[in-house]
Amino acid sequence: MLDYKIKTFLMLCKTMNYRITAEKLNMSQPSVTQHIHLLEEYYNTKLFIYDKKKLYKTDSAIILENHLASIVKNEEDLEKLMRHLNSKSIRLGATKTIGNYVINNKIIDLISNNYEVTFIIDNTKSLLNKLNNNELDILLIEGLFNKNQYDFKLFKREPFVGICSPRHEFANKIISLEQIFDQNLIIREEGSGTRFIFEQELLRNNFSIDSFKNINCISNFDLIKNLVKNNLGITFAYNAILNKEDNLATFTLKNNPIIREFNFVCLKHSRIEEYVKLFL
Repeated sequence: MLDYKIKTFLMLCKTMNYRITAEKLNMSQPSVTQHIHLLEEYYNTKLFIYDKKKLYKTDSAIILENHLASIVKNEEDLEKLMRHLNSKSIRLGATKTIGNYVINNKIIDLISNNYEVTFIIDNTKSLLNKLNNNELDILLIEGLFNKNQYDFKLFKREPFVGICSPRHEFANKIISLEQIFDQNLIIREEGSGTRFIFEQELLRNNFSIDSFKNINCISNFDLIKNLVKNNLGITFAYNAILNKEDNLATFTLKNNPIIREFNFVCLKHSRIEEYVKLFL
């Protein structure tokens, strides 16, 4: 059973407000303050500071928060194991390309083998927030993340390519980066892994999304595919989406091959190896 000071600390990290923390934990505000002071005395470091009446975490608090979040997750796993020794469950989050085009069969296998599955498809930023809040056990993501903050394991490396209609002039060709800017770009929403990777590649070559003549931002990838199939624009995504598509073509950027990782991601000190075994 976790020390209640830990729960107080983590709640304060989440709310960044002593009064709200006290209300959520059904405590008095002086008790919250006392818990934090006891932790500061124990670790011999300052955890929170005020600057212009606003509360901020210190570097020590950030380190402690990351570590304790993993401990809380493991404690929850232990409680679940002790209460349901014969049950099997997993809470999985995946980014849209992986969730829609890569691991569907594995989800079917898990459910067929009597696993209780929670499966959420969302963008990288949202999934990491859910993982940090212990709403998910493991992620399978295509986007970039802070590898110092999480435990992770490589799933596969996947080409990141230009996608167009087979009728488009770029179809199955090698195109210079400068040639794409006259095209109608159809791109995912901010926060998505594919958009971030594409923006980083543009930035590496001293360009940006604003270099395009026309930009359409659409969060629904099925709609993006339909627009591209109808030759109404180009997009950039992982090659995996073409596995079941007959009406799409690819093109590559000259001198700019893009290969990115699909990674399993867990909180630090979690049971990542056990989870990964279910998928490999």
